[in-house]
Amino acid sequence: MSSMYSDPEWSINMDATVPRLSGPGVELEAVLAWLGERAKEENFSLTDIWGVLTSAGIMKQMDLRHLSDEASRNTTNPYPIYSAIEKHCFSSGPTEGQWFEVSPHEAGFTELGLFVETSLLGSKFKSGELLEETPEMDMVKLQGVLGCALAHEDTMKEFIPPWLNVAGQRDGAAEEYLRVYNGLQKLVALTRSTVTDPTALSDLDKLQQILEDQMKRSESAWLEPKSVEERKRLSQLLRTELQTAVETWSESLEAGAFRTQVSLLTTKVLPKIIAWEWGTTSNFLYQYQDSMVPTCLRAQERFHLVDAGLLLNVAYPPFLGEKRDIDLIVAPEYSAGNVFETLTLARDYAAAVKKPFPEIDEHMLEEREWPKDCYVLEGKGSQPSIIYMPLFNRRNCRDAEEVKEKMETFSTFQLPFSQEKMEFVLETAKDNIRRNRDTLLREVHKAVVQRHQRKSVLL
Repeated sequence: MSSMYSDPEWSINMDATVPRLSGPGVELEAVLAWLGERAKEENFSLTDIWGVLTSAGIMKQMDLRHLSDEASRNTTNPYPIYSAIEKHCFSSGPTEGQWFEVSPHEAGFTELGLFVETSLLGSKFKSGELLEETPEMDMVKLQGVLGCALAHEDTMKEFIPPWLNVAGQRDGAAEEYLRVYNGLQKLVALTRSTVTDPTALSDLDKLQQILEDQMKRSESAWLEPKSVEERKRLSQLLRTELQTAVETWSESLEAGAFRTQVSLLTTKVLPKIIAWEWGTTSNFLYQYQDSMVPTCLRAQERFHLVDAGLLLNVAYPPFLGEKRDIDLIVAPEYSAGNVFETLTLARDYAAAVKKPFPEIDEHMLEEREWPKDCYVLEGKGSQPSIIYMPLFNRRNCRDAEEVKEKMETFSTFQLPFSQEKMEFVLETAKDNIRRNRDTLLREVHKAVVQRHQRKSVLL
């Protein structure tokens, strides 16, 4: 979504927005120039790397705007509110310390109600006082924060090979190794999307083969019986071998532009993959004197912002409760996992933070494998109403099996969609809206009427 806002009137100019996503992309030189500048910064992390490679390879642009620029935006476009979660609070802290929202005006923790101006996100604070103002992150880095599902270790478990996904073999040591291996694989794939030179592409093919050969050798070593300590040592050894293999490949490249460019990846990026450091951001709540701030936030000079989809893949939290007082939420659904999962997770989240949420009909949940194209969850009192619209449904899929096939074909965790895939998804979404136009207009009208009625009562 953030890439769309590079066009100040994207909402009335979609025909120009979509073709850009299938364009030629950004040259590796521009990617590495941006990375080189970020690598000088104190909080350089894998988020910078992920942000620039996905921006260049998927969004096909380097969007150097700052989100705070949107504060004086053209009101033609919807007001953008982005979401992340704080990684360590997500793993072991209270719910209130997890959800983080960023808008053109402010950035902070939704449930704590503690924010700073967006332009100050990343600046150094102590006890609520600004110590050092640093430049605002641009949209390239922000996209890295918002889209880095890889940042959490649980995501890597989806990529565990069959030989390791058996009792007695899968443990923390194994997952550490696989985290590095899969991180390198993703780095190669995204780098490939920014390269056009045939020789450079051939060199990347060789690196891909080196990684695959390394994994095969690891398999035989890993399956030998070992104690826990031996497995930890083996994991460290195999990670070191991976790093050495990449460095050796880099040194074997012919002298020239590509070798120079790759050297930045091996010297700056590879160590971050080994350390697996994501979303490092100066913490504006460091030593903040308020008991409501959980220890997982107050005690550290830096926090780590990562993809909010790890907690909830549709960003309901910023729109629940009194702050924005939302009457109607329209939720086109295209998330990995079970249909209705984001809806039930949002309900549970709302209950945990004591915010109103409409009742979910249990009969509706029974249709998850072959859902309708539109459901209305009618809010009562202070509850918002929700129009929930699964992308693949019984109006465009003949049965539950086809829904499953479509979700796999158009899964979100893959390389950039082809032009054909993008057009198919876009047309499918448009058809869903067209079919349900009357429902959408009816619910908008009801929300407006109810809002006026509430105002009349208050007056």
